[in-house]
Amino acid sequence: MHKKHVSWVKSVMLTLAISEAVLLLVAFQFIPYGRGHNDPPVKAEPKWDSPKTRELFFRACGDCHSNNAAWPWYGYIAPISWFLQHNIDKGRAAFNASEWGRGESKGDDAVETVQKGSMPPLVYTIMRPSARLSASEKQAFIQGLLATFGSKHESEQKGEQGDD
Repeated sequence: MHKKHVSWVKSVMLTLAISEAVLLLVAFQFIPYGRGHNDPPVKAEPKWDSPKTRELFFRACGDCHSNNAAWPWYGYIAPISWFLQHNIDKGRAAFNASEWGRGESKGDDAVETVQKGSMPPLVYTIMRPSARLSASEKQAFIQGLLATFGSKHESEQKGEQGDD
């Protein structure tokens, strides 16, 4: 009898826990952050060195670093939508190819982060496999970014020459 009672209590507790989780997920859907998906208009883009560099940029980086985010179906479900919106907000604040010329352009940082392998982030390439670049695509992308933006080293040299 005791085992039957324990089993019944466990099943009731499990049912309550699942019910609470479902209610919480439903309640999350009413929080508006991450649900609007209204991309601002594109104001200006960098002068890309080639269409291939632009294509690789928008494939691997454009969702977070431009005003042209492609929202996946799960991007409409909280709390995943919150995570995606936060990363897009953070990415656009750091570097936005759709608002080129506004504020400080950090194109040379893009070269360095792709070279180090910190961009695109692993979690992004897991969620969006099309953002993965093959070794040859990555090399072509880096060369294209260098041709488009130069490097920090080149920027620093130009600054030093201008100071003379």
